[in-house]
Amino acid sequence: MDNVTHSLTAWMLSRAGLNRLTPHATAILLLSANAPDLDALGALGGSLDYIRCHRGILHSFVAAPFLALAAVALVRLFTRKPLRWGPACLVALAGVLSHLLLDWTNAYGIRLLLPFSTAWLRLDITSLIDLWIAVALGLAAVAPLLSRLVSAEIGACSAPSRAPAIAALCFFALFDCARYALHERAIATLDSRMYANHVPLRVAAFPVSSSPLRWRGLVEGTEFYAAYDIDLLKEFDPSRGQIFYKPDAPKAVAAALATDTFQQFLRFSQYPFWRVVPLDDPEHGARVEAMDLRFGPPSDPHFVATAILDGNFKVHQAWFALRH
Repeated sequence: MDNVTHSLTAWMLSRAGLNRLTPHATAILLLSANAPDLDALGALGGSLDYIRCHRGILHSFVAAPFLALAAVALVRLFTRKPLRWGPACLVALAGVLSHLLLDWTNAYGIRLLLPFSTAWLRLDITSLIDLWIAVALGLAAVAPLLSRLVSAEIGACSAPSRAPAIAALCFFALFDCARYALHERAIATLDSRMYANHVPLRVAAFPVSSSPLRWRGLVEGTEFYAAYDIDLLKEFDPSRGQIFYKPDAPKAVAAALATDTFQQFLRFSQYPFWRVVPLDDPEHGARVEAMDLRFGPPSDPHFVATAILDGNFKVHQAWFALRH
């Protein structure tokens, strides 16, 4: 999830009652709930280092206690006031785990089991920026301010209430449960059809932030990918997909695949689509691209590895880029 959502979730956890366990709970939670994203600093080394490092070891269960301890130590250092380390570390751990839980729900995925397993785990039920969740958390964040303004107008006393924060967190949990059920329905819809008279090799469904009933469907066949806009309120028509045929250029693909750039990218990519385009310069050369269909179709890719080959399938240049 985005860092605004992580921060609002931490704020709601504090207001919901964790601020009663330790002084400076809000600061501890805000720091710990964003701490795993320190691995995004890998982007300073370039786009390839970004996907190599991001959601890496700092997003694992192994790192969670150390990040929690670091958040508490940082708050202690800056406030210069005593803390009860046990409760403070438990609060910080809740913040770190909230980050891991939220990242697990979206399509980007997370490597929770590093260093023991490099497997990417994901639920594909929320967008990186989810409008419904952001609105719910935002309303809960401003609710106390509105309550104080109303109370000031009528001359009444207004005591802080945990109700908006608890309500927002409950909505968050129930919304994700509903999204999970709808995701399973979208997957079942895709998996129950034939495509070009063949059973699909695998199917996937990715959320559309504007509506929990709409999904981006992806079907992989032996020779193609097919992309669909799925509305669970409407009948699904497997003939209305956008077809992307896999290239028949095994030597060009193999040459690109031998580079470190493509190997790093394919460790990250879950639905790689290859595109091979002939080039005049170098003579009889080719431009080979691999993109991840989770984040956009070939006409508008966002994660792309590229290699330039000559006529002898020698790689002249290879790079990875994040496109926005």
